[in-house]
Amino acid sequence: MDVEYSRQDDASRLKLVVVIVNYRTADLTVDCLASLSVPGTVPDGTRIIAVDGGSGDGSAEIIAAAIKANAWTNATCLPLDANGGFAYGNNRAIEYVVGNFGRPDYILLLNPDTIARPGSISRLVEFMDGKPDAGIAGSRLEHPDGRGQACAFRFPSIANEFESEVKLGPVTRLLERWRIAPDMPKEPSRIDWVSGASLMIRTEVLDQIGMLDEGYFLYYEEVDFCIRAARAGWSCWHVPQSRVIHLVGQSTGVTRHINPSRRPAYWFESRRRYHLKHHGAMFSALSDLAWLCGHIGWRIRLLAEGKPPSGPPHLLQDFIRHSGPFHKV
Repeated sequence: MDVEYSRQDDASRLKLVVVIVNYRTADLTVDCLASLSVPGTVPDGTRIIAVDGGSGDGSAEIIAAAIKANAWTNATCLPLDANGGFAYGNNRAIEYVVGNFGRPDYILLLNPDTIARPGSISRLVEFMDGKPDAGIAGSRLEHPDGRGQACAFRFPSIANEFESEVKLGPVTRLLERWRIAPDMPKEPSRIDWVSGASLMIRTEVLDQIGMLDEGYFLYYEEVDFCIRAARAGWSCWHVPQSRVIHLVGQSTGVTRHINPSRRPAYWFESRRRYHLKHHGAMFSALSDLAWLCGHIGWRIRLLAEGKPPSGPPHLLQDFIRHSGPFHKV
């Protein structure tokens, strides 16, 4: 990052850059861009970069045409030659912005399958302006009808790997301190990590810990970034006053509530990379065992109740194939 930027006067500073990484979801990206164009949704002077990760389906042309047709003069379409993943696309956009417009105060990573409610992004900036020790902040994600979604989390642990899979009330109550997605209050609250669907970063954090880890293709890169920031002394916050609609899983299919698709290999690879990188082989093995025990316990309970298993198809088989001693390096 350009350290000389910090010497510029406040009037010349670029306050915010919004980065949207698209891969074959051009219509969603255009809708997201339209939501950002509503007056007051983003601060004046915000730059928006819509990255196309080598979609090869005309996405870049569709997005560029929409930007031109709607006179979104603060938006740019940045086509890439290849789909390098979430971290790769965001990093290229950040490099492009710094090289062409200067270093911003904040960078917002925003999914293409989101719709920013009026004023939502400006409220996130206002929160960050008022809390200098906050390195990262995330919006409240919700369904179109206003129902909230899990978007603020504790870091992975052996206890919450088990709790998240067993899905049993007494176990959840017993392990409440470690529950991966705790109930969040209606006021801004400190949390371990927030969803990358709407995640704002103070650029001083990038100066200190570096960019997103491109070793993750998709998933866990925001967990990785948040734990690196936490270890460097930065706090992470959930800001419910910043409300963003998230059309869950529309850009990947992985977390769709209805007819979820098979979980891709890169999800398991990202999970394993995170565990090994930050906690080592023993933690990774014990986390795998905790997940398996929880998941098998849940399946046994469903069988006893005469209910069919839900969720992604072949999940147990895929987990075994990609985890622990069965994993091929």
